Amino acid sequence: MIARLDAWCVAAVALGLAALATAPVADGGWMDVPALLGVVALTGIVCAASVRHGVTALWHSAVLVLLVVAGAAVSLDVVHAAGEQRVGPGFWLANLALWAVAWRGIDGVAAFRCMEPGRQKFFDLMVPAAFGLWLLYLWEIGVVGFGVPQVLLPAPGMIGERFVGSLDILWSDFRQTFLKAVLGGYLIGCGSGFLVSILVDRVPFLQRGLLPLGNMVSALPIVGVAPIMVMWFGFDWQSKAAVVVIMTFFPMLVNTVTGLAAAGAQERELMRSYAAGYWRTLFKLRLPSAMPFVFNALKINSTLALIGAIVAEFFGTPIVGMGFRISTEVGRMNVDMVWAEIAVAALAGSAFYGAVALAERTVTFWHPSYRERR
Repeated sequence: MIARLDAWCVAAVALGLAALATAPVADGGWMDVPALLGVVALTGIVCAASVRHGVTALWHSAVLVLLVVAGAAVSLDVVHAAGEQRVGPGFWLANLALWAVAWRGIDGVAAFRCMEPGRQKFFDLMVPAAFGLWLLYLWEIGVVGFGVPQVLLPAPGMIGERFVGSLDILWSDFRQTFLKAVLGGYLIGCGSGFLVSILVDRVPFLQRGLLPLGNMVSALPIVGVAPIMVMWFGFDWQSKAAVVVIMTFFPMLVNTVTGLAAAGAQERELMRSYAAGYWRTLFKLRLPSAMPFVFNALKINSTLALIGAIVAEFFGTPIVGMGFRISTEVGRMNVDMVWAEIAVAALAGSAFYGAVALAERTVTFWHPSYRERR
């Protein structure tokens, strides 16, 4: 088989040479030269390593990823050293070359398959992590390189500095909003919705009367419900938990009722042939069949709960909380603090969703969607 050159690496070489040709080397504009020299060396190595037979080996992809990391570090140093002086087109062409090499390297990692579950899981997680880090890198060089005002969009580095410097404030806000309002309202809303769904399943006329009412209540806007809850339950976390209960109750109710009806007719007839009553059929057959629907509601509610609690804090809260901090710092033009709170909310929401998804995998391991592909 004749060795052939990878198209992405050809693009990287071409972009690297174009970056070198357009580098601002006159009038003291040598700021781009370190990055461009790195790209030229990078593309040379890539050109040598990209000649392949069939699928690119994993070590080739690892080398490409490491070289991209080194090139990105040089580019960050260059763009921050430029200060008010704008980087030239060679800098952006160099980063396009890095992007081409990064694409090739991550594509090889994503295509990797092995029989060891732990090792395969590591490489599966590496792909989205690398993609997220690359987006943060593009955000950083884009904001700094184009001189975007901090009020409009701060750089991730600035947000990170504010995050580290305000850990005590962020922890107080997280405890007030997430640990108290979100978790409290989530447990009450999902638990009550689950219990009422069993009652609705047991009493048929409630299904015809309560579910349409539930659909209407679930359509109520948060901005209309939150002020009322603040008037009823006060300014502390209890009113935000009440908003979370309203937002999570009916999704759990509707999904669980649907799941309880998902058991097959043949399975139900088999339970009747065993002389099983309602409750035994419920616990042995119908609830296990409904678990995918229940966890679907739990995952949906994990995001709705956080959104509801943060929005509810805009309408009255003590001087602590994520929503309070966001609304206050926006008025003070401290946008980096706003983004730090957003980062905390994103991390908390992702961790919460991941915990529910992990519990779903543990409970519904029998479901066809979780069968391992050999």
